[in-house]
Amino acid sequence: MDVNYKNKKPYNTAKLPIRQPLFMMGLLTLVSKIGMPRVPYKIEKFNMEGLKPPYFLLSNHMYFVDFQLSAMATFPHRVNNVATIDGYYRRPIIMELLGCICKRKFTTDMHLLRSIRHVLKKNGDVLCMYPEARYSPVGTTAILPESLGMLLKRSGVPVVVLLHHGNYLHTPFWNYRKPRKVPLYTTMTQILTAEDLEKMSYEEINEAVKKAMTYDEYKWQVDNNIRITEPYRAEGLHKVLYQCPNCKTEHKMASEGAEIFCRECGKRWEMDELGRLSAKEGETEFSHIPDWYEWQRAEVRAEIERGEYSFSDTVDVHSLPRCMRFEHLGEAKLTHTAENGFVLEGEYRGEPYRIERKPLGMYGVHIEYDYCYIKPFDCIDISTDNDSFYCYPSKENVVTKLSLATEEIYKIEKAKVDAKKVRRKAEQ
Repeated sequence: MDVNYKNKKPYNTAKLPIRQPLFMMGLLTLVSKIGMPRVPYKIEKFNMEGLKPPYFLLSNHMYFVDFQLSAMATFPHRVNNVATIDGYYRRPIIMELLGCICKRKFTTDMHLLRSIRHVLKKNGDVLCMYPEARYSPVGTTAILPESLGMLLKRSGVPVVVLLHHGNYLHTPFWNYRKPRKVPLYTTMTQILTAEDLEKMSYEEINEAVKKAMTYDEYKWQVDNNIRITEPYRAEGLHKVLYQCPNCKTEHKMASEGAEIFCRECGKRWEMDELGRLSAKEGETEFSHIPDWYEWQRAEVRAEIERGEYSFSDTVDVHSLPRCMRFEHLGEAKLTHTAENGFVLEGEYRGEPYRIERKPLGMYGVHIEYDYCYIKPFDCIDISTDNDSFYCYPSKENVVTKLSLATEEIYKIEKAKVDAKKVRRKAEQ
């Protein structure tokens, strides 16, 4: 059952993008350069000699400055960016003039393929995509879609990777309102030629992309001796490190200044100027922040495998069927299980609605901390082909676990499907 919007049509994501006008390309580059953070930045290009569009540009994703660096790196070539629906919020005309292609997160959109072909084959321009589809939570590579290899192979154009360093450390996803003085370094590398794609399988292409897009910002920080001296450097870190490794309690972590601590058992850890954690007393379970994050992933997966995982909460829902304003749908019930995936049930304008997203239909989910467009709290976005539902839980600090659970449930269910295919093949 869909939401009763009184026949309100959703934004048309099927429309083909326009070719980016030259004046918009120049203006975008100029505005990007002027608006850069006041920290040193550098863009280096490798294996790019003589390469002209069309080509596929894949970029890692850390913060808004990614888009600015991308515009400067690709100048003077026209670029069509794949952008999410909330990027169009209150500015659809500008986004369309920039040649953007609208996409709702973690949905299967066949119109996107048509738009990509239009950009690459008809216009002969650059197609830029952020395959992680979200800001990196802990400065490491997020899960990449398995369909990427097929998409790149069928495009038949060179593949270039734009890899940013420092962007996450400068404005971490969990505390973007307090930037740090961190230099930014971007590399632009052609990793595959059109000839390479012809010879490679989908799996081989995926592996090449994964290798080229692998990064660890905290390791990069240490390797390059990037010292973050701001006294608030750990504030907000509890949003991604939500489970205490000492007492195993979830959702009771907090942070202040340069420290993160558990409100249940009282244990505290300090983040030093190189981004490393050390316990104030007792054992330091994890000095490397991504290791703590991956431990949480393992804990979630074990819970799923034991059949104990489930989530249910009353959420405040704001939807974005179009681009000019969010619709406040009021309270609804959100559940998440390994069997049924996400189910959102509520009522609007006197009629019930039910939104379902099955486990195999979502390899990841979009979450936000301190979301700037609606209200400054954590939320989770459950999108369909025609709508996006931004759900604010009443429970404290739960969205990171929901994100990890979504990824692990998908992996488990996908493995079951793959195993069935192998068995059928063996039986034939």
